Amino acid sequence: MFDKTSKPRVFGLSPGTDFPAAFVKGLIGRTSNLPAEYLSRVEIYVNTRRMQRRIRDIFDSGPACLLPKIRLITDLGHSVSLTDIPPEVPKLQRRLELAQLVDRLVSLQPELAPRAAVFDLADSLASLMDEMQSEGVSPEIIGQLDVSDQSGHWQRSLQFVRLIQTFFDDRDKPDAEARQRLVVEALTKKWLSNPPENPVIIAGSTGSRGATHMLMCAVASLPQGAVVLPGYDFDLPAHVWSEMDDALSAADHPQFRFRALQNSLDLTPDDIGKWTDTAPPDINRNRLVSLALRPAPVTDQWMSEGPKLEGLQSATENLALLEAPSSRVEALAIAFKLRECAETGKTAALVTPNRILTRQVTAALDRWKIEPDDSAGLPLAMSAPGRFLLHIAGLFGQVLTIEALLTLLKHPITHSGENRGPHLLVTRDLELHIRRYGPPFPSRESLLNWAKQSGDGARISWAEWVGDLLDGLENITSRSLSEHLDHNLKLAKALAAGPNGQCSGELWEKPAGRKAREQIEMLQQNAKYGGTLLPSDYVNLLRYVLDQAEVHDPVRPHPGIMIWGTLEARVQGADLVILGGLNEGIWPKIPEPDPWMNRPMRQRAGLLLPERQIGLSAHDFQQAICASEVWLTRSVRDDESETVPSRWLSRLTNLLNGLNQTGGHEALIEMRRKGKALLQNTALIERISEPDPPQKRPSPIPPATAQPDSLSVTGVTRLIRDPYAVYAEKILRIKPLDPLRQQPDAPIAGTVIHRILERFIKERTNLYGPLAKQQLMAITDEVLLSQAPWPAARRIWRAKVGRFADWFLEGEVLRSARTTEYMLEKRGEAKVGDLDFLLIAKADRLDLQDDGTVCIYDYKTGKPPGEKQQLHFEKQLMLTAAMVELGGFKALGRAPVSRAEYIGLGAKQEIVPAPIDQIPIKQVWAELETLLSYYLNGGKGYTSRRAMEKMHYDYGYDHLARFGEWDTSSEPMPEVLK
Repeated sequence: MFDKTSKPRVFGLSPGTDFPAAFVKGLIGRTSNLPAEYLSRVEIYVNTRRMQRRIRDIFDSGPACLLPKIRLITDLGHSVSLTDIPPEVPKLQRRLELAQLVDRLVSLQPELAPRAAVFDLADSLASLMDEMQSEGVSPEIIGQLDVSDQSGHWQRSLQFVRLIQTFFDDRDKPDAEARQRLVVEALTKKWLSNPPENPVIIAGSTGSRGATHMLMCAVASLPQGAVVLPGYDFDLPAHVWSEMDDALSAADHPQFRFRALQNSLDLTPDDIGKWTDTAPPDINRNRLVSLALRPAPVTDQWMSEGPKLEGLQSATENLALLEAPSSRVEALAIAFKLRECAETGKTAALVTPNRILTRQVTAALDRWKIEPDDSAGLPLAMSAPGRFLLHIAGLFGQVLTIEALLTLLKHPITHSGENRGPHLLVTRDLELHIRRYGPPFPSRESLLNWAKQSGDGARISWAEWVGDLLDGLENITSRSLSEHLDHNLKLAKALAAGPNGQCSGELWEKPAGRKAREQIEMLQQNAKYGGTLLPSDYVNLLRYVLDQAEVHDPVRPHPGIMIWGTLEARVQGADLVILGGLNEGIWPKIPEPDPWMNRPMRQRAGLLLPERQIGLSAHDFQQAICASEVWLTRSVRDDESETVPSRWLSRLTNLLNGLNQTGGHEALIEMRRKGKALLQNTALIERISEPDPPQKRPSPIPPATAQPDSLSVTGVTRLIRDPYAVYAEKILRIKPLDPLRQQPDAPIAGTVIHRILERFIKERTNLYGPLAKQQLMAITDEVLLSQAPWPAARRIWRAKVGRFADWFLEGEVLRSARTTEYMLEKRGEAKVGDLDFLLIAKADRLDLQDDGTVCIYDYKTGKPPGEKQQLHFEKQLMLTAAMVELGGFKALGRAPVSRAEYIGLGAKQEIVPAPIDQIPIKQVWAELETLLSYYLNGGKGYTSRRAMEKMHYDYGYDHLARFGEWDTSSEPMPEVLK
């Protein structure tokens, strides 16, 4: 297949070339004159499964032939018989073992790292170990580094690095990277004496890892071996290649890894042949990009070589630059362009490392029912089974909250076995109850008490099922990984099946469920290496395991709209390529800080520099930008500030701007014009053709048949101040939804203090001296403990009771002097005049005096309404007094009212009497009848915010009235409803 040569055999394909298609074309061309069965003897090693699938698909598309063996480089150890090399240790096992070592070190020296960082440190150490094994760097080399001139941090970091010594010493249990290097070393040795007769080709790899680089060198030197490089820059002059030998200055160049391969094989740039005569989409663009990406020390060559560039108009004809004002607009513009391709039948791919941008684009495409084929898929931890398992794990060691309970009960996997409808109905009823009455931390007992109130046996059984499963989870502390995992799975299966289910519901179904089961089984197999974990550590570990896998939808994605990571740019085959998120820090991504070694230490040890990742990203960029039609996009601003263009984009635009005489500046203007045109078209999508008419202040007048037939005395205040709130609640029957988690706010504080005083009045045995106060405070402690589950609020509210206790008890002596009977929290109702309407009241306290009169008291934990407020707005006490005299409270009969008072228990303790001596009670009742008549007879609209005491206050219906689109200066617009 290959001619004999004295030099290693290395080929390349230019940037922008469809690598898989060109590789297959060259392979078929080189074997066309050989027997048909010869192709089946060819072994091809590629670096990604996507590349493997694409090459196979190209062969499958015809013409018919025998397929070569297409394998992954990482599968080399499994496909080659090497019995003397032990099997690799699972990646998860090694990380769990490292975590235990790090845990012990941190326990002995807590100043080294916080306890919560144990697993992250272990994972980072494992990554360092993988790199050391791949590059052939032993711990002895690291230990011999002279860090005397470095800060103390690096000396401390070496204490962690020493933990991995034991894994290097144990050659019988190699990691994946160590075994890969052992396999490559063994094969290299074997091939020296007995090279394979069949062709062996490595295609599409850049040799960025040490073991892969070694394998490429070995294969290239075989009699029938070859390496085919992706995106090899044939336009780079020899003098530029020679200046890329220093990693510190050239590691971020896209061709740096190829220069390292040339040096290892003692080749010159001229020794790299072309695999096929397939030309890149645009030779002129390849030359332009090659010059733009020259290493930083030699960018002065722009001045001499830039004017010699030819065909700039051709190079940029199918190149566009879009600079969006925000990332959201960038995503929308990309989605609009992808939609255009879907309509015209063109294949298109978005290439970007920015997962936030890809999610925004996916969401924007959803409006047109287009689901792109995302190569990254959905992280398993974000899938339904992943979230379900993580949520259950998050309950360990934590007090159960309302949010956690409802999140679990509403999850689509919970009770997914059969008959899920009743489960959702009961969950809804439970939510409404908890929102209104609590408790904020539900328990098995509270769930059963709620269920028993209904008398429904099925509901009681359901509450027992939930309560039994979740009871006691807050008591979980440190235990083994196996115990954590077994408990997690037991709860997950039981919750998914339902109270009567015999299966695991939808937990392990569909692609996400099957992938979750694989990851969980892998964790089970390695659980014995996990040691003892706190609940929080277990959650972090489970999330890490789930994050290692992703879920792909094999059916729904659009076949011609793709989203690729930067690695997939090497496997491109799309008509249009969009390079998105071209901002510094995103593409290229800023190298993550290395907690173990700085750049000089890495170079001395022979490890890869952080710039390696930038160089790989640069290679992916060069490969992608040289495609047939390319759009370059970025956002000028992110959520916080202005962004900086990607260094590669800046180089390209600066180079074009400087080429005025050869048309570079005009070409850049045209590129930006295309981007602006797309932004303008995109803006039309969200443009509102006609603005909504200005809203009017609502004042609905419902028909007589829809009018309310009852109202509370506090509701009368709302009717006076905000009639629309009464309309929404009583006529529309809309009630504000209580917050999911009760907060210790003023209304709850008032309710709790009312219960304290109610119990004290019922149970008091003494009104004089310290004993009375002791009894009051004892009752306070009991009520707060049962009714206020907030420790801080309990202390504050107890102090509040303590402040007014003496004053309140002194007043009680006077109030009790002539009282013969107490009536607490009594409900009453009375018909209002000739109207078919009931007024309802619930009095805090009615005291029957020895002279036959009644005193009415109402506790106010805030500031009581003053006299003027009561005369015009706050009619509660005066209307209650009228109801007493009209016999609205059956236990009292008709009785005169001698006094009605607010007992103010706020910051200022005070007694505020109702002005029943200024306005006759009968007049108050008559005014109420007149007011109600206007509304009930349709003579008055229920105006929103008619006379609010404070502008910022509302009764919960301002959003329904669309307050804000009008203000209180707007005239009400009565509207008769039918």
